[in-house]
Amino acid sequence: MTTATPARRLRIAIGGIGIESSTFCPHRSTADDFRQTRGQALLDRYTWTRPDCDLADLVEWVPLLHATALPGGPVEADSYLLLKDELVERIRSAGPLDGMVYDLHGAMSVMGLDDAEGDLTEAVRAALDFVGTPDDPEHGRPLASAAMDLHGNVSRRFAEPLDLLTAHRMAPHEDAWHTRERAARKLVERLRLPADQRRPHRAWVQVPVLLPGEKTSTRLEPAKGLYGRLPGIEAKPGIVDAAIWVGYAWADQARCRAAVVVSGDDAELAAAEAESLARQYWDARRDFVFVGPTGTAEDSIDRAVASDKRPFLLSDSGDNPTAGGAGDLAYMLGKLLEREEIASGKVTAVHPGIMDPAAVAACFEAGTGAEVTLGIGNKVDTTQGGPYLLTGTVTALQRAADKPDGAEGGAYDRGCDMAAITSGGLTVVVTERRKPFHTLADFMGPAEGGLGIDPRTFDLVVVKIGYLEPELYDMAADWLLALTPGGVDQDLLRLGHHKVARPLYPFDENAYEDGTGPDLTPVLL
Repeated sequence: MTTATPARRLRIAIGGIGIESSTFCPHRSTADDFRQTRGQALLDRYTWTRPDCDLADLVEWVPLLHATALPGGPVEADSYLLLKDELVERIRSAGPLDGMVYDLHGAMSVMGLDDAEGDLTEAVRAALDFVGTPDDPEHGRPLASAAMDLHGNVSRRFAEPLDLLTAHRMAPHEDAWHTRERAARKLVERLRLPADQRRPHRAWVQVPVLLPGEKTSTRLEPAKGLYGRLPGIEAKPGIVDAAIWVGYAWADQARCRAAVVVSGDDAELAAAEAESLARQYWDARRDFVFVGPTGTAEDSIDRAVASDKRPFLLSDSGDNPTAGGAGDLAYMLGKLLEREEIASGKVTAVHPGIMDPAAVAACFEAGTGAEVTLGIGNKVDTTQGGPYLLTGTVTALQRAADKPDGAEGGAYDRGCDMAAITSGGLTVVVTERRKPFHTLADFMGPAEGGLGIDPRTFDLVVVKIGYLEPELYDMAADWLLALTPGGVDQDLLRLGHHKVARPLYPFDENAYEDGTGPDLTPVLL
């Protein structure tokens, strides 16, 4: 294949909107929930945009808008349009562009839309075509290269306008920043080819399987083996990239299902590899298991209390804010204090972070050392009744401190006021905003001041999360995935999906039992 090195630097834009949204969560996301980055601050997010990077002599990076938010409920329509319109206008005002790195998640839900990323991507494509110069044979049509979360959804409407698309290959997403760099470098590689050779074929196929991320971790088979195939496929002559998406389980939309895309100049090979991956995924559908041992809330607490492993971590998985839960359910708080050993202090436990801005404000007003009686949580998600009435002592207060973008959770962790309340052996952390607790720093706070809570000193650590992020995983002497209720309930069958395209595993357990199997023939886009 001929490589045509442009005499000029390529002009490549960067932007996108990223959030995953549970349609089963009563929370509503607004523009204010998004960390919005523009200008030099946007370029500073990445290592490959730096002046000392090897791409600097080849590319002029053009920052647009990047907006990312902690997962939650669907985005309000007005907020989505505000962000979408700005992104599109910035593309249209950017001047001639050769391409765009499209940095997004892929599981955004918007009130009134069935395929938010499809809607957004069509608008982005139209704006790129507006600034492109397709009549110039050297310049060609601008290419769009998407970097996505593997828990995103890939409808045909979304994939068709894109020229390249890839996704993380690890869950937990330890390769998230590498994925973005891969998307950027692949884009530069393609743009250095003659204009008529730049756009690869994309072999796209959806697989009628929808599983939660906690059943598809790449730490375990079969996901480990499936995703382990991708680098080898990508390395084959004629192939540009290979990607698998497990889809997003907590949105009730037809697009929600697994998908495979293999890109390449060899259309026949790309299609064959895509079909092979899709078939392997389908054949393994019943082999996916939870990434850790599971139990009900009561059973998990019983086993943790009885264990001699410390600290023992429990995942409050149904209300995980980093999957789209409201993050304000006090369900586990009540279950913990029902145990005499914890209520009396014989067993210690820490349970962050229940969102309750009114409770946080009351703790700041009372001050450290004060006894308070407060109704905690269950104010956004009221499916488990009203707030939990807690009497305890305010033991720590922390003012908001944003994480730097690029830190674990920093892409959407805007910081918030927090307060710790201790009742018996339990310390509960209430937060002003929905907040993840993934690292020691989330508990400990800034170097000076902060909550100063060391989770390693507690017998039990109960976190609103699904599979454990790396630092928590390394910390745990043992752990259990508690199958708790909430907007991201791991028991998909009790959530009530009714808009997903059927048949779909596991909703239709016995579909295709006649031996026919689903049609997994890829479409060449």
